[in-house]
Amino acid sequence: MVEPLSAKRWTELLAAIARLKHAESIEQVVDIVRTTARSIIRADGITVVQRFGNRVHYVAEDAMSPLWTGQDFPIERCVSGLAMLTQEPVLISNVMLDPRVPQELYAQTFARSMAMFPVGIGTPTAAIGAYWSRTGRIADETVTLLEALSRAMAGVLYNIETVDLVENYRAGERRAWGG
Repeated sequence: MVEPLSAKRWTELLAAIARLKHAESIEQVVDIVRTTARSIIRADGITVVQRFGNRVHYVAEDAMSPLWTGQDFPIERCVSGLAMLTQEPVLISNVMLDPRVPQELYAQTFARSMAMFPVGIGTPTAAIGAYWSRTGRIADETVTLLEALSRAMAGVLYNIETVDLVENYRAGERRAWGG
């Protein structure tokens, strides 16, 4: 029996969440999201964006042609920043008609529709962007899948960051006591 497309997508999402549970670094989390999100939501491109103060940095991508990996932008001048600042997903059915989209950045890319989801517990510190080469409404199931992935990523990042803080605190405490 052939598995329906919908069931296959949910199975892929659950497998990605299982891999995220075992990630021990932010780099591993980013790699898992980067390499699996595109197939889960049937996108032509995925970006992972990290917030640094009032700027956003595109840290990774999996796309049919290059997007913005390695570049950073003012948080208020890009859709990933908007998603983080409002703490809400941004769905854009036609990037060429939406005033929130910096046209100079998108004109030379394949991206014609997109979804951007903030990632973080409390204040978002990252975002997952999905891009399609066609215009049109983003399906409800795709939105739900991307939201679930972004929430899973947020929980894992929060745990990793908390462990790092505790380890750094303990290392500093040992130095202080030892010397």
